[in-house]
This record gives sequence, structure tokens and C-alpha cells, in this order.
Amino acid sequence: MSRKLPPLNALRAFEAAARLKSVSKAADELSVTQGAVSHQIKALEDWAGIELLRRSGRGIALTDPGERYATALGPALDQVDLATRRLLASDPRKGWLTVSTMPSFAAKWLVPRLSAFRTVHPEIDVWLSTWWNFAEDMDLSAFTDSDVDLAILYGAGDWPGVAATRVMEEELFPVCAPAYLAQHPLKQPRDLAGATLLHDEMRQDWRLWLKAAGAESVDPERGPGFDDSALLIQAAMAGMGVALGRSALVKADLAAGLLVAPFELRLDADLDYYLVSRPGTENLPKIKAFRDWLMAQAAAEPGPNITVAAP
Repeated sequence: MSRKLPPLNALRAFEAAARLKSVSKAADELSVTQGAVSHQIKALEDWAGIELLRRSGRGIALTDPGERYATALGPALDQVDLATRRLLASDPRKGWLTVSTMPSFAAKWLVPRLSAFRTVHPEIDVWLSTWWNFAEDMDLSAFTDSDVDLAILYGAGDWPGVAATRVMEEELFPVCAPAYLAQHPLKQPRDLAGATLLHDEMRQDWRLWLKAAGAESVDPERGPGFDDSALLIQAAMAGMGVALGRSALVKADLAAGLLVAPFELRLDADLDYYLVSRPGTENLPKIKAFRDWLMAQAAAEPGPNITVAAP
């Protein structure tokens, strides 16, 4: 059975006006005149033989059929938009590049640098998603079966069925707000016994750092926790306590003076950041462009500087 479809421009005009509840706002979104939007909506009503909206003061009011039609059109046009983006992204030289990573890494490290990638590759539009947290617990078939082109994951890098390139190593060390340190002097790691320890999902890391610092008398389990490392860092900056910071995530806040590191000891984390792609896609031009840029950004970061505390 053949499809019964009205003109696409008329659909776009009506959907925008219905969604924005304004002909003028629809005209601005579509970069046309208000008269053009009104003309397209009238054409749609004439084509269907059904009144879809009425003028109401300075705005518009949908009729009952118009309300039902607009409700169905929004998701349908979203699907057309998504399919079109995927079509354009199929060009290996340009288009839409979908990158997935943890929310904390996206917020604290990647997003502040993305404008630099767009400067050198304006032909590539990055779509950033935050699907996963720690890759140790995830089924990578969710990645290989998805539309994600690349993932930046935190783990050991030994995942089957994908190509993984180490981006950067990571160090762990306590951080807190300057005001918190002023109120809770921390001269030696054992002084953490009188501090509030803050935790994220990797609660065992506090135990490892305290053992390396010779402060095993400090209880590593106590203190509030957060299911995202960016929230953990925010809590530390708010003066809630001492967090075990991850070097990639706290560097900017340390440089800005929003956080301080009370101790010299840096513990090498067992897990690192990896760029993951499907085998056979790693040399597609847009993927290679992002990988080369990401590796250059990571190389500009200072390398690990692990100081072992004196016994």
C-alpha cells in the first residue's frame, strides 16, 4: 500500500508551530518568514481538509485533531532526523562521530577540550553520550551492536572483540577544598582519621592509598559516597570532606585553586583510560582524526609522578 504523505515542508512548519506554540518562533527556528509558516500550515490543512490550529491572541491553539497529529509528528520527525544523521555519518571522511564515555570523564576532562577538536576538524560533528561507567562491569556487546563509533573507557584494556588504545594512565591522591584543609590540618596521612572521607564507586581505592601511605589505622570505609566521580569532586570542592582524586579529573580544579592536595604520595591506579573502537574501523578518517587529536591532548598532560611515602 502506498504511503499517504503531505508535503514535508508543510509538516515541518506545523510541527514547529505546534511544539513552540508560536508561528513567529517556528519561523525563527526554520529561518523563514511568519507568512511562509502560516502559508505552509494552511496548505497542510487544505490538503487534509481538517482545521489543525486556530489563532489565539498572539499565540495559537491546536484543535483536537491538530493536537493528536502534532503528538505523533514529533517522534516521527525525530526518527527522520536520526536516520539522516546516521546517513551523513556513513561518510568515512566527515559527518557525525558518536563518542561514548563516563559522565565524570566527559564533564571534567573531555568537554573542556572539545572546542579544540572542532577548530581543527570543523567537518566532523561529535555527538557525546554517557552510556557507561566502569567498563570492567559492562557487556561490550552493547558497544559493538550500537551506533557508537568510539568509546573512552576506564579499565584494564583487555576487552575481547574490540580494538583498545591506552590514552592515559592515572594517579590517585587525596584532594580537598582549601577551606576544609584550613579547618582540618592534615600534616600526615594518619591525620585523615579525623577527616571525612568521600567515596565513589571505587571504594577500595581508599584502602589501597592508605596502605601505601602507611596509614592503615584510618578506617577506609566510613564517609558518604557518590555514584559518579564528578559529583565526588564537586562535594570535595564544596568542603564536604577529602576525596581520593583521579589525576585526569582533578587537574583543572587543582590548577584553579578550587582543590588542594595535602600529601605528596601519588598512587598509580590499576586501571587506565582507553579509546575503544570496533576492529576494522580504527583507520576510518574521522575515527583516526579523533584518535590522533585525543592522543595529542593526552600527551600534553604531565606523566605519572608517583612519590612513595617514607616509612
